[in-house]
Amino acid sequence: MRPHPWEASYPAGVDWGAPINTSSLPAMLDRAVDRFGAAPALRFRTARLSFRDLATRVDRLAAGLISEGLRPGQSVGLFLPNTPYHPIAFFAVLRAGGIVVHLTPLDPLRALMRKLADSGARWVITTDLPALANTVAGLAQDGTRVFIGADQTWDTGVASGLPDADPPASWPIVTSDSLALLQYTGGTTGVPRAAMLTHANLTAAVSIYAVWNDGQGRSLSPTDRVLCVLPLFHIYALTAVMLRSIEAGAELLLHARFDAAAVLDTIERDRATVFAGVPTMWTALAASPGIDTRDLSSLRVASSGGAPLPVEIAARIEALTGHVLGGGWGMTETSPAGTNLLAGLKLGLGAIGLPLPSIEMQVVALDDPHRLLGPGETGELRIRGPNVTAGYWNRPDETRDAFADGFFLTGDVGHMDADGQFYLVDRKKDLILSGGFNVYPRVVEEAIYEHPDIAEAAVVGVPDPYRGQAACAFVTLRPGAAPLTLAALRAFLAERIGRHELPASLEIRDSLPKTAVGKLSRRELLESRG
Repeated sequence: MRPHPWEASYPAGVDWGAPINTSSLPAMLDRAVDRFGAAPALRFRTARLSFRDLATRVDRLAAGLISEGLRPGQSVGLFLPNTPYHPIAFFAVLRAGGIVVHLTPLDPLRALMRKLADSGARWVITTDLPALANTVAGLAQDGTRVFIGADQTWDTGVASGLPDADPPASWPIVTSDSLALLQYTGGTTGVPRAAMLTHANLTAAVSIYAVWNDGQGRSLSPTDRVLCVLPLFHIYALTAVMLRSIEAGAELLLHARFDAAAVLDTIERDRATVFAGVPTMWTALAASPGIDTRDLSSLRVASSGGAPLPVEIAARIEALTGHVLGGGWGMTETSPAGTNLLAGLKLGLGAIGLPLPSIEMQVVALDDPHRLLGPGETGELRIRGPNVTAGYWNRPDETRDAFADGFFLTGDVGHMDADGQFYLVDRKKDLILSGGFNVYPRVVEEAIYEHPDIAEAAVVGVPDPYRGQAACAFVTLRPGAAPLTLAALRAFLAERIGRHELPASLEIRDSLPKTAVGKLSRRELLESRG
């Protein structure tokens, strides 16, 4: 077998072996300022920041943090929703030689305190939004130093309230090999652990995306307006939206949260050209009243990531926009570059595309991560490349177990075809073992989404006295839908999936729980079921 069979499937303008550029992240921002200066970098409510404005705020906050006592190698938590304070604080901590720790604004106080204790961060930067106030007060009582930026700054221009000082004669030395980010992951399966991502990992991912898109005429440029509603504390938005936009000189249209009507308004009014979402966002947009009459013609790139996109939703968005939703696969641990689908290419169910430039992927046996499998054989995906983490913070045993032969073991189950296209079946941890059969929740969910009355669906494995485990389907119904019974659902699915895959139980909910980034949360569904 060829070492990189996917190279033969690459577009003519893309070279898998093209050089990948790495640097420190402050150096990336400096390059953007030199190139784009007064051009618009960020729009948020009534606030407008140029690249030079952004860098000035970054430098003054970095200097302020140093004057407060921040030293190179120390960790600082960012407890921030989508606000300009995020990119400012992100780059400021790194400029000062610190390490960013992303905290999730939806986390309760106990979860935040665990992350702060694990990461060693005793400083937190946040904002005075009411939703964060109680948690911030709890952090301060615990002895954490909390710096609070005023949200009204972005409407009135008043001082932010964050540390502010004149930049020093020289900044702490930061290299591409320096640790930049502790990004927590794994919260849906147990105690979160922090992937260690260096400046090189993150800038390599940006460069990898650029090589892939430049060769296909899909690169970002200073004329682009990139709509960002994905949370910047998540790796998908951080790298694939914010960092890519800064590197390319594109304007970031930042929203505090996802709202379907606001997204459609922004696309029409501000002529957004690029929009990346997660499947739940695309599902909400597809179901928006009057969506057929909205002007979405400014969009030139639309993509979905973070979780598998139901086929029915992808078809609906294509009909509305004229664009096949781009997408692919990646992980927190890969910064998150991994694979990408070629524009306009129709592949089968579960396709995640080709490994991106400089990234190698293989399929190995589920019971032996050192045994390679051939095309068409299903096993665990493993990956290596300049964007891949070196491991987990303070978890040497988990780091050791996460690698085999220099490849990171993803925990995802799938296969590669003869052309090097990869397909995802499901997460290894979500596999349902039912009566000796492997049942993959995603396969069942895709079939359920074909039902015209179902809006959202998630399938989990629940204990079964006869089979060991059985599939339980959680669904929400579209407005006005008729009542749905388990028997009716099974009858609908009978011609679409195998008998062993049919759900043994059905729970209809008003809504399904989601993670902070908008993925359906199987863990919360299991817990709510008792």
